[in-house]
Amino acid sequence: MPSPKTSPDLDDFSVVLITGISGSGKSVALRVLEDSGYTCVDNLPVRFLQEFIASMRNSPIRRVAVAIDVRSPGEINDLPGAITALRAMGTRLRVVFLDADDEALTQRYSESRRSHPLSDRVRREGATPGLQECIELERELLDPLRSQEHVIDTSDLTPGQLRAWIRDLVQTDRTPLVLTFESFAFKKGAPRDADLVFDVRCLPNPHYDAGLRPLTGRDQPVATWLEAFADTSIMVDDIEAFIRKWLPRYTQDTRSYLTVAIGCTGGRHRSVYVVEALAKRFSDHPQVLIRHRNQPQGD
Repeated sequence: MPSPKTSPDLDDFSVVLITGISGSGKSVALRVLEDSGYTCVDNLPVRFLQEFIASMRNSPIRRVAVAIDVRSPGEINDLPGAITALRAMGTRLRVVFLDADDEALTQRYSESRRSHPLSDRVRREGATPGLQECIELERELLDPLRSQEHVIDTSDLTPGQLRAWIRDLVQTDRTPLVLTFESFAFKKGAPRDADLVFDVRCLPNPHYDAGLRPLTGRDQPVATWLEAFADTSIMVDDIEAFIRKWLPRYTQDTRSYLTVAIGCTGGRHRSVYVVEALAKRFSDHPQVLIRHRNQPQGD
């Protein structure tokens, strides 16, 4: 009889752990997973995580998603140790940390008119529970988790974009490293989830061509226009060479994800083109994801 660890029925068992800053989109992510066939549990106490996963692993359920954050009873600083223990047991565990900048979080709390989940804790400690203070305390509490695995900055994402990104992420097989190319607009700030950032604002800008302005870097007329300039291919060549040189080192560092962010002024033409070009050049990599942070997408 095969051991539990090598049983085919257990090898396909996988867990997605959603965590991160309150207001960053964890409810949206969990609903996506539920719609994708995951058995979902929200606000699970940390002390029950290992017991719960063990019970699910021995059940017919093969895909489980759990959301844990500062709302969860118990000490959140016990979660990194629980994650390590689960992986040591052979559990296929993907951790997704959702984050957002303070401005986006403040706006979301203002729109929802909800109080921060740490408000009561701050009040019990004798301080006035201001939103900014609660956010700063939460960042401090969750800082060890932020470096645990994959971070998605939702600051300027629509709910539709976040849903699409989560679906892409959980549909990937477990490979040595998932390589993500992401375009963004510098005028909105560099994404917090980027591991490497490249600035392509020095390239000629299609924005100043009236015929190209409404298009994006995914449209052939824009690609043809950019490819007419030698600097465009030189830039893409140099970025490719850098990534190919250092990608093995990132893999040796036991990373599961590497996000390469390419930025231009508006995130519409140059950065989008370069992301698409790099994704084609790295089509030999086991798993490549493409993200366009500032491209219009429907919900």
